[in-house]
Amino acid sequence: MDSLKSDHGFTRDSSTVDLSIHSTMDTLVMTSYFFLVLFFGMWAVLSQRRGTVEDFFLAGQNLSWWLMGISIYSSNTGSGHYMGLAGMGAASGIAVGALEWNTIFTLFVLGWIFVPIYSKAEVVTLPEYLKKRFGSLRIQFFSVCFFVLYIFSRISMEISFGAMYLKMVWNTDIYQTVLIVVTITGLYTITGGLAAVAYVEALQAGIMLFGSALLVAYAIQEVGGYQGLVNKYSQAIPNVTQQGNWTAKPQCYMPRPDAFHIFRSCVSGDIPWPALILGATTVSLFYGCADQISVQRFLAGKSRLHMKGGCLLYGYLKLLPMFIMVMPGMISRILFPDQVACVVPSECQKFCGRRTGCSTLAYPVLVLGVMPSGLKGFMMSTVCASIMSSLTSIFNSSSALLTLNIYTRIRPTATEKEIMVAGRFFVIILLAVTIVWIPTMEVASSEALFEYMLVFKSCLTPSVTAVFLLAVFCKRVSEQGAFWGLTLGTAIGVFRLLAEFLYGPSTCEGARKCPRFICGLHYLYFGFLLFLITVLIILTISLATKPIRDEHLHGICWSLRNSRQRRLSLNKEMKWKVFPSSTSQQGMFGEASTCFWKLWDLFCGLDSRSGSEIGPGNSTEEKIKAIWEQMESSDTSAGLEALARRMAARKGDEHKERMKDWSDVPESPFWKRVVNVIGALLFALLIAAHVFYA
Repeated sequence: MDSLKSDHGFTRDSSTVDLSIHSTMDTLVMTSYFFLVLFFGMWAVLSQRRGTVEDFFLAGQNLSWWLMGISIYSSNTGSGHYMGLAGMGAASGIAVGALEWNTIFTLFVLGWIFVPIYSKAEVVTLPEYLKKRFGSLRIQFFSVCFFVLYIFSRISMEISFGAMYLKMVWNTDIYQTVLIVVTITGLYTITGGLAAVAYVEALQAGIMLFGSALLVAYAIQEVGGYQGLVNKYSQAIPNVTQQGNWTAKPQCYMPRPDAFHIFRSCVSGDIPWPALILGATTVSLFYGCADQISVQRFLAGKSRLHMKGGCLLYGYLKLLPMFIMVMPGMISRILFPDQVACVVPSECQKFCGRRTGCSTLAYPVLVLGVMPSGLKGFMMSTVCASIMSSLTSIFNSSSALLTLNIYTRIRPTATEKEIMVAGRFFVIILLAVTIVWIPTMEVASSEALFEYMLVFKSCLTPSVTAVFLLAVFCKRVSEQGAFWGLTLGTAIGVFRLLAEFLYGPSTCEGARKCPRFICGLHYLYFGFLLFLITVLIILTISLATKPIRDEHLHGICWSLRNSRQRRLSLNKEMKWKVFPSSTSQQGMFGEASTCFWKLWDLFCGLDSRSGSEIGPGNSTEEKIKAIWEQMESSDTSAGLEALARRMAARKGDEHKERMKDWSDVPESPFWKRVVNVIGALLFALLIAAHVFYA
């Protein structure tokens, strides 16, 4: 294959190329982007209510359908998607794009089944739902630990892929650049809450979509249109395939013959069709019932119709990654095969510093190869937008998890102002951890990182998905069954995950150190099998233990979703040591008395309104304080039980006052029909896309 020259000064088939942006115009565009985000973020902070728990974590339950749909697309489309999907597309074709399409099916499950149930349960976080469903602190704590682990894995992936992109494209200190991105991200996340995050993510989504569309337009023109992509991809072979006496196997550098098919052989396919239908659906169901970021965003909707409209808009946007991420990666391989499809370790080392391959860099290579000066900086902004939008949602959801499930257990008499300060404090901690984590992930970046993330999801999410599915659909499931199913299923998944990490990924040469009986089963098959095992464990133990009575399940299970009876709370005995009096004093954060604290309250939107407290109200705080004093003097469990009952009754009353019940909001018959028609159209488009690329 002859060496090709680009009109933009990029030597496409040379072994060593300079890939950094040096244009003043690109630098100016990038700088302008940062100032735009900062300005828009501060506007969103100052224009939105953020003084209550509902405002901070649920945007006052006032998000419109378009804002929910666009912002959740932005938050779930990070740098890992741009780098990972394009890289896997360059290496093996369009099958990885079907994983994104698979998620759309589960959005119907999320919007029509699970979010309405969670709304009736009046929860903000998913561990809170498990606590109400099973009355168990141990399940709640275990689920919090899982979500924190999952969140840190997402942070690691975003930082790693972001560092890879910035190192290749931006000729500056990576730590300094990412530090700027994270600082701007934290500024409006700490002060503004979910409403500010959602509005800024809408801006980021516009930048991402416009930038991606520009790149596709330039790239598809370079290869002669879609038909040119189809014809030329099979010929995208690197010039160097041997070194000395070593020759690469053809399967290591030849494009797959089934590159433009999503349903591949169950024997030789990299993503076998049964695994796509069964395993990928199992992983996608996690996003349909147990992903805190998605559920929290849709719980913030104005009404059930707005929530469903947001789900559908997000679904339509999820059709795009196949065309704006996967296929650009394939075009990058066509235009730059010696770099993107390199197979000789020494050649890969020259180009990207890794001996295992450089397909992960397909997206930045394409950006630098086909985009003119100025637009390269805009594409840099596009990827930075994906990093920032993902991190903001992660930080806000993590803060909700830790504050409402951990801090309120440590400080059960905390006022709303104290909870708000704690929520912002947790965001600051996450920011600090992310900044410290940057150098580690920069060094640990790997070509197989996106595949590792898929393996991670397949090993850890099926057991959680099984618990939430059965908790909603099977009222016979008991606390013991759910806990041991979650524990044993997670343990099996962790065992497989550790083996994958310790032995490393498989290579095209066929050599793998991991024993076949551990890693021989494709990770998507394993995910489906783990889901079935967890379901079996949960049902077996539940049938052998005492069921939960219906009076505790009204409104929070599918079969009792329309029940009008009052649900009796399940409150297990709280078994922790009573805190000393200095800790148990109510109102740790009092009224601001100095100018500094008044400015802090204004900056964070911490209102001093007495009527908006989530902590003890005037009618109950004296009784709760008396119970604490009694517990400290008697050191008995009776006081704990009394406090638990008092807290449960108080929180139930407060939830009714501050949480909307969508079932009481009348739905317009016209708009209900419109939503159903648009949903049916999305479903039809999805089926047609699968048939076309089958």
